Amino acid sequence: MSHVTTFGRATCLALLLFSALAPAADATTVGREQDIVDLKLGQRVQVDDGTCPAGQIKEVRGSKMTDQGVVRTATCVARFGPKSR
Repeated sequence: MSHVTTFGRATCLALLLFSALAPAADATTVGREQDIVDLKLGQRVQVDDGTCPAGQIKEVRGSKMTDQGVVRTATCVARFGPKSR
């Protein structure tokens, strides 16, 4: 009986973790980095400008807050789904 309960709890925990991480994959996509007007702390924007290798897309993040505003960092990440224009 406890084996079934443990499995149920593990399944519930896995679904909870998956649902918590799912919104992170839903990023806005723009064609140029200059099109990002008001980047917020923690926000992720994908930039489809062709600067990353095939199968990847540039992701710009609002990484930390300073007196001058939000500091941006950019990295190439795996592209998910079809290329959008």
